[in-house]
Amino acid sequence: MGAKEVYGREFIPGCIVVLDLDKFEEMTEQKGFDEYKRNIITGTLTRLVEDIAIKNKGIIIYGLDYERGTEEAVLEFPGLSSEELMDDLEKILREINKLGASITIVAINGLVAGKKANKRKDAFYGTPWRTTATKILRKAKRKGGNTIIIL
Repeated sequence: MGAKEVYGREFIPGCIVVLDLDKFEEMTEQKGFDEYKRNIITGTLTRLVEDIAIKNKGIIIYGLDYERGTEEAVLEFPGLSSEELMDDLEKILREINKLGASITIVAINGLVAGKKANKRKDAFYGTPWRTTATKILRKAKRKGGNTIIIL
């Protein structure tokens, strides 16, 4: 599993995971939450994202927020395939659904850089593989979300 140079940066094979709570603004309003403060759903997602990253030696590129809670996140898992993460991703979906919310998760195989993003735009569109995952996520959310897409 050697590194490959693309656009002057080194990448290794792995998996990119992009996830986002569905209809977040609508959900927080319906449940009476302040969208700028941690709540049971965003707090749980923070824990679940951290758990999957620790368990699978992943890198949280963007999104983990202990103070406000996590609404969206981008993770990379060097050396793993999207299929290897399926059980953990299903757990995230189940736990969020139990709390009365929904989430869309996309996991694709590609090349990962393993470098945290300084800006949101870099996290979601910083590499061709993240851009692809983000586009798939947005399309799935428009179709109703609450799904896991593995590619």
